[in-house]
Amino acid sequence: MPKHLRLISHKLCPYVQRAVIVAKEKGILYERVDIDLANKPDWFLAISPTGNVPVLEVTHEDGTQDILFESAVIAEYLDEISEDRLLPSEPLARARERAWIEFGSAALGDIYQLYVAQDREQFEKALASIDSKLAQVEPELGGTYFAGGHFGLVDAAFAPVFRYFDVFERRAELNVLERRPKVRAWANVLLKRPSVTEAVPGNYSDLLVDFIKAKRSHLAGLIDSDLLVAA
Repeated sequence: MPKHLRLISHKLCPYVQRAVIVAKEKGILYERVDIDLANKPDWFLAISPTGNVPVLEVTHEDGTQDILFESAVIAEYLDEISEDRLLPSEPLARARERAWIEFGSAALGDIYQLYVAQDREQFEKALASIDSKLAQVEPELGGTYFAGGHFGLVDAAFAPVFRYFDVFERRAELNVLERRPKVRAWANVLLKRPSVTEAVPGNYSDLLVDFIKAKRSHLAGLIDSDLLVAA
């Protein structure tokens, strides 16, 4: 285990949530530093090859440091340095789950398009793309979690997707999951899991609503800012 882990983050970043969820699931201690992505500090730009979060700064016992970036890579590293692996040991099963983690990243891309869409046509296009992905996930689910009865890295990858949907349903009456009963059940389980609920601030819902409203997008117009709902 490294001497110290520092996770460079942003309060609302769904990719950061993935890393935090895995760290909490594995009981891994880390320091979290949130930055302003609209005004990235120079020290962050100096260590981040992409300029994006999360970035994990790994300090070893001898004082040397390594930098990891990309959420899927960070999540898998955290899994590998601790016991009770979340990825399967069998190569094909492991590769399959890595593929679905990437699929979850594509879903997050669609969600981004959903909340920045400036008109109804763009919004509906993004919504259709999300629904198509959920339709593909639905037949893959056969248990409480993605791989059955145990929580894994695919669950950690999709949990931030469902955090978005939870807010969209409660604040904009956008029922994204209503036609996918297995995905709906999976989301319900993940949204109650402590590692997922603790991966975001207690006022996550309000922060996300304010963030989306600042975009002045089609989705922003659907949100009732006067509706007070707990995160």
